[in-house]
Amino acid sequence: MAVHRVNIEEFEEDDYHIIAIHTSLEDYRLAYFLNRDLNICLGKSKHDISSEVKEGETSFIRFTYEDQEKIIKWDLIQNKNVVIGSVNIKSQDLFSDSKNSFSSLAYLLPEFKKVDYFLKIGNAEKEINTLEIVSKINTIDGINMVYSIAIDKIKSKNNLIF
Repeated sequence: MAVHRVNIEEFEEDDYHIIAIHTSLEDYRLAYFLNRDLNICLGKSKHDISSEVKEGETSFIRFTYEDQEKIIKWDLIQNKNVVIGSVNIKSQDLFSDSKNSFSSLAYLLPEFKKVDYFLKIGNAEKEINTLEIVSKINTIDGINMVYSIAIDKIKSKNNLIF
């Protein structure tokens, strides 16, 4: 009997593109402009991306669109979100048993802290021209900077599995 061995590397294909977007636009406005200029139909997802950080738990807002004709999945994902936590302080003074709350920022991809949103385009190996998409996004008012990110530059790829 012949033995056929399969390496895990054969299944690890990065078949998506990541575009970083720096903007001060609200998420719903950005989704609207992307829909208009890229001729897609992003809609707010019922399933946000949950993440645990040392300060607490947070979730990142996500807009999705699945192109049934070309079998391409589009995801607009928030990169920054505020984590609000509280600490109980017990002491024998005027402020005994008080709760102090704090907030800190959490990132979906911590190595890109200045990026506001990511546009993940999945299952689009040959059908998508990322340079054309980047140039179309760059024409939107309120967009400060747009660029494509090489997949091998992303250290926290596991955060993009959803």
